[in-house]
Amino acid sequence: MTELNFERARYNMIEQQVRPWEVLDERILDVVQHTPREDFVPRAYRNLAFADLQIPLGHDEVMMEPRLEARLLQSLNPQPNEEALEIGTGSGYLTACLSRLAAHVTSIEIHEDFRDGAQASLTRLGVRNADLATGDAARGWDDGRRYDVIAVTGSLPELHEGFHRSLTIGGRLFLIVGEGPVMEGLLITRVAEDYWATDSLFDTSIRPLVNAPTTRRFSL
Repeated sequence: MTELNFERARYNMIEQQVRPWEVLDERILDVVQHTPREDFVPRAYRNLAFADLQIPLGHDEVMMEPRLEARLLQSLNPQPNEEALEIGTGSGYLTACLSRLAAHVTSIEIHEDFRDGAQASLTRLGVRNADLATGDAARGWDDGRRYDVIAVTGSLPELHEGFHRSLTIGGRLFLIVGEGPVMEGLLITRVAEDYWATDSLFDTSIRPLVNAPTTRRFSL
């Protein structure tokens, strides 16, 4: 694709995929328009950067569809003075989007090569307010800090509360819970020290976080 083709594909992605999926917040649309998704896609799939599909990254992991990324961002509604936590850096694209919306992003990735690749892409883009770390956060992430928004980019077969207490009061947590073919996107808001409200947003399906806990099932 030429650069002109990329701009046309980006426009079509927003108008034909993102807006029809009820993403109408102009802040989110502006971030999606001006964050170069094609620079975060593996070279072999660069021509598919704006397609309505999950793009393979390696390690049996994928990038979310653009419309799902945009809906996640709109649901969390990060503000310029807020701290964000991302579980699953992947390519770094969503990290870049969060960095344009929030004051600072901490992103945790289990695969070291993903972290290194994402860091290189973010550095080329000039992102300075995102810190990447390697770790297994499938059961939660407790670094002694609280976050205003938490985005979990892989699904959880079963809902657990490993991320709940890492939220500030008023903080929002995005999760996708369940097993395929249909999973549920949830927005969990901490409204008091020991109370969280849960909103069901939409149905979707993505791959689970590596090491996501699940109840062992036995069959006779």
